[in-house]
Amino acid sequence: MSLVSSAQRIPPAVLLRWSIAVAVATIALKTLAWWLTGSVGLLSDAMEGLVNLVSAIFALVMVRIAARPADEGHPYGHHKAEYFSAGFEGLMIIVAAAAIAWTAVQRLRTPQPLEQVGLGLALSVVSSALNGGLAWLMFQSGRAHRSMALEGDARHLMTDVWTSVGVVVGVGLVAATGWLWLDPVVALLVAANIVREGVHLVWKSSEGLMDRALEPEVLEEIDKTLEQFRHPTIRFDHVSTRRSGQRRFVDLHMHMPANWTLGRAAALRGSVEQALMSAVPGLRATIQLLPSDVEAHFDDPKDPI
Repeated sequence: MSLVSSAQRIPPAVLLRWSIAVAVATIALKTLAWWLTGSVGLLSDAMEGLVNLVSAIFALVMVRIAARPADEGHPYGHHKAEYFSAGFEGLMIIVAAAAIAWTAVQRLRTPQPLEQVGLGLALSVVSSALNGGLAWLMFQSGRAHRSMALEGDARHLMTDVWTSVGVVVGVGLVAATGWLWLDPVVALLVAANIVREGVHLVWKSSEGLMDRALEPEVLEEIDKTLEQFRHPTIRFDHVSTRRSGQRRFVDLHMHMPANWTLGRAAALRGSVEQALMSAVPGLRATIQLLPSDVEAHFDDPKDPI
């Protein structure tokens, strides 16, 4: 079994528990690095670690909610809970960026020399390696489980890794050149970078909450499956799709001869639904049967603004 396949088999909740443990460890390492060096760049890195911890806890709660079965109040399940996790994580990233920027501006006004740079950078590199390894596992598992919460946490961790790389380079340059102003400038660049990632996560979660259509490659697979059943007397139209967390949905109309018995029509519909759900993991297909000479129209007036 390949390493990628093994990573994809790890349940989201397990990885999020690992994320919490890694966040605690990296906070300790980065805080110690900041305390040893006095670098505001390393302080900004440690502050982002706090965001990682809060976000991982919130994501774990949302994943557990999303895993609940459908009930009377939520007949379509709780899958969209994961979008709240990604949106919350994006907002937390933006808040952390604001705090980092404020700290950097203060240090830019009153520069301070750095101490024990070598040890501080070594601690930062170790914490980055932990985050990078966990982010890779989360990306693999997130794609396999179609988990927005895992993907959001993985993106945040990778942002943290690149942040740490920038900080290490910046602090190293400060030590080499003696340019104290470079330390807060690096912190400001870190803030700008993580704001970009935060906005991306918030946007992506909002897209999911608004029932965005399935990915083009999935739509192509659906069309390819329907093509197997198309016939001069059988056609499909009004195909609409949406994604809700890990679950995918497709609704469509299937037209067939009016003289078919209900049993024959229902049997064909069952075959089409089964083929669609086999071709696309996590898909739920709903097909409405219509005679060939009947058209369905969606001409309802728009909602008032």
